[in-house]
Amino acid sequence: MIINTTYQPERYFRNGHLNTVFRTLAHQLQLNYTRERINTPDGDFLDLDWVVRENEDLIVMIHGLEGSAQSKYIISLGTKAIEKKFDVLAMNLRGCSGELNRLYKSYHSGETEDLQYVLKDIISSKKYKRIFLVGYSLGGNQVLKYLGETQKYNPICKAVAVSVPCDLHASSVEISKPKNFIYLYRFLNSLKPKLIKKNEVHYPEFSETIVKEIKNFSDFDNLYTAPAHGFKNAVDYYQQASSKPFIPFIKKNTLIISALDDPFLSKSCFPFEEANKNDFVYLEVPSFGGHVGFNVQLNYKKDYWLENRILHFFRSN
Repeated sequence: MIINTTYQPERYFRNGHLNTVFRTLAHQLQLNYTRERINTPDGDFLDLDWVVRENEDLIVMIHGLEGSAQSKYIISLGTKAIEKKFDVLAMNLRGCSGELNRLYKSYHSGETEDLQYVLKDIISSKKYKRIFLVGYSLGGNQVLKYLGETQKYNPICKAVAVSVPCDLHASSVEISKPKNFIYLYRFLNSLKPKLIKKNEVHYPEFSETIVKEIKNFSDFDNLYTAPAHGFKNAVDYYQQASSKPFIPFIKKNTLIISALDDPFLSKSCFPFEEANKNDFVYLEVPSFGGHVGFNVQLNYKKDYWLENRILHFFRSN
């Protein structure tokens, strides 16, 4: 179902690049988390950051590529969710909590086993009446894929996915364009040092020079993501991990919010056809918003359109 949007930013936020970077640069919010470390069945660990107020409802949040529980969009939603009587859990994907994970593999766009394990742990050890799920960018792709894989056989009441690169190959091509060089540089500047450290632990004979020569996501995914996680190559990874083919199978009410001026997304990352054919999926596509931006005005303390939109969807019938 394609729905109308209420997002109407000030004129200066009708620039996708400004909208993308403003939240990261300007927001100064903080959350006082309590960290829980859980061990995974394969011998690794996950760090979960909680804010618990003994509410009946829980929101589980998943960050994007090289984000964490400290990402500004996670903290922004967590702050408003607590005000609206939700407990919140911010998942740190493997290797994103400030400490390198134990195994050579880490996380990727289509990895959903860790999410399943976390939800199973919540159900067995916590008492929540309703569980809601939110994913941003890479985390949004994980959310949609998970919902499509499990269909109605999952504990999620409702879900929201924001700025989703649901066609991973096309998104990889898009972010490699010259207009996006600064974003690509920042991602690779975070990913490559982690890979070098992993190789020092697991494959000390691996040449550091090869890692330093990585120029784009395809290079990185061919060198690391695909072989470390059981894919033939980057193309095989993109095909298997993209959430777009899973959207038709979603059986829980799910809102997808992606902006048409998102610099990371190709045209194929807007699943109009899939949403039109699935009564459980609501697609909201503002003309503006950038990538996980959706700022309205410069005063961020009064600027919570995205967070209020997510929480309104969760509370609506």
